Parts: sequence; C-alpha cells; structure tokens
Amino acid sequence: MEGLQRCFVLHSRPYSETSLILDVFSENHGRVSLMAKGARGKRSPLKGALQPFTPLLMKWSGRGEMHTLRHAEAMGLAIPLSGNALFSGFYLNEILSRVVEPETAYHQLFFDYVNALTDLAQHSNPEPALRCFELALLDSLGYGVDFLHCAGSGEPVDASMTYIFREQQGFVASLMKSNNLTFTGSDLEALATRQFSTAEQLKAAKRFTRLALKPYLGSKPLKSRELFMLRTRKLTQ
Repeated sequence: MEGLQRCFVLHSRPYSETSLILDVFSENHGRVSLMAKGARGKRSPLKGALQPFTPLLMKWSGRGEMHTLRHAEAMGLAIPLSGNALFSGFYLNEILSRVVEPETAYHQLFFDYVNALTDLAQHSNPEPALRCFELALLDSLGYGVDFLHCAGSGEPVDASMTYIFREQQGFVASLMKSNNLTFTGSDLEALATRQFSTAEQLKAAKRFTRLALKPYLGSKPLKSRELFMLRTRKLTQ
C-alpha cells in the first residue's frame, strides 16, 4: 500500500471509549502523534497490535499536530524484552518522546533504535546498548563531541591522562582530581569507538551521557527510571 512506513509505537494512551492516541517513531517522518480511532474496540483488527517494540507498517492522513491512523499491520513479532531489558526499552522510548522534535526525519536514529532493541533482547547486560543509543541520539541532535582530541591544545588524547568535560567546548586536559566532570583518556577512546571493555568505561560513558542529555531532558524525572529503581528495590528486599 502506498504511503506505508516502518514504525514503532513509543507510547499510547486511551482516548474516548474505543480510541487511542499514539506517539510513534517512524523511519521517514520521525516522531508523529496519531489518533487510532476504534483501536480499543472489541472487534478492532488493531487491538493488541499497537504495542511498543512491535515493528509495524503504518499509514496516516491529516494535517496539524495530530494525524489520523489509516492502516497498521505488524511486520513480525514483537522484539522479546523482559526484566531489565524491558525497562531499558521503556527508557529508550521515553527519551525519544522527550527530546526528538516531532515531524522531523531521523533516518539513522531509527535504525540505531532498532539495533538497540535487538541488542537488549540478545544480551543480559543492557548497559552497552543503552550507552551506544544515547551517543547516537546525541549525534542526531547535533551534539557532536570530539572524544579523541583535547579541546584546548588539539593534541590527540592520551589514554593515561585526565580530561575535564566543558559543555559546548569538549574535553580539556586537566590535573584536577577525579570528579563527575573528569574522564581518563581511556574513557574517551571507549566513547569514541563505542567499545566498552571494562566496567569503569561503562560507568564513565553513563556519566557522560547523563551530563550531555540533561539539557534536553530537563528536570522532570524519567518515569522509566523511577519504575526501574522501584523494581530493583523490590528484588533486593
């Protein structure tokens, strides 16, 4: 069918007795808001299909901020996420909903998202997939950071040296003791290659992405992070 696009539902909420409002991430139009009329009805062919992590083909019409869903069909089974991977998937959906401008194409980011979900489903540790996606998201937002050169001197980073992160500038060689803004040259090389071989490098990557994403996410707490922390507390009790 002409006009079909590959999409994923990021979030949905009930509207009226039988409809849904969908927040969708599409390959060609980025994030779009759709009204799925009758999708919650007992006889709706869409009932149960419009779920997160299910690859969909969708078509919509209309102008303005809210479009009307005209067609949707699953391209396959939902990507199987459970436990920590499931909460990590919800986190990806939430940050996309928060920071990606509506009706703006992010072609590469769409496939980065698919790869992240696939990695979450295949590996027990979700951290590398999350960090790689966050870095890809920052690149798509135009937040380009040179991890391999000192912003002060232009010299290549030294794996044994310490660098301090300065927003809108980059990383500058520093003699400062370790704090939330300092990273080793080894950390920066791992960030540049997206290859995190140690737990310390993963922790440093998480620290950096939280610093860099904070201006985009704002001060409002992430619901997915709160749910994950609540689940962790219950499991440890």
